Amino acid sequence: MKSEYDFSTTASAARPVKRKTRITIYLDDEVLQQFRSLSEQSGKGYQTLINAALRTRLPQVRPEAALAE
Repeated sequence: MKSEYDFSTTASAARPVKRKTRITIYLDDEVLQQFRSLSEQSGKGYQTLINAALRTRLPQVRPEAALAE
């Protein structure tokens, strides 16, 4: 084992931008059961499906409105 290593020539993997936050949320048992069932049918994670369902309820920001700010 070397006493020193030169990492200057290695490609370092950039850490991805954090785009999600861990939270605690209480959902009705029936809601969670439905999303878990959908998860099994679709092959996607139930949390991913919940996130997608919540996104559909967010107001859509139009690109021209964002440019005006």
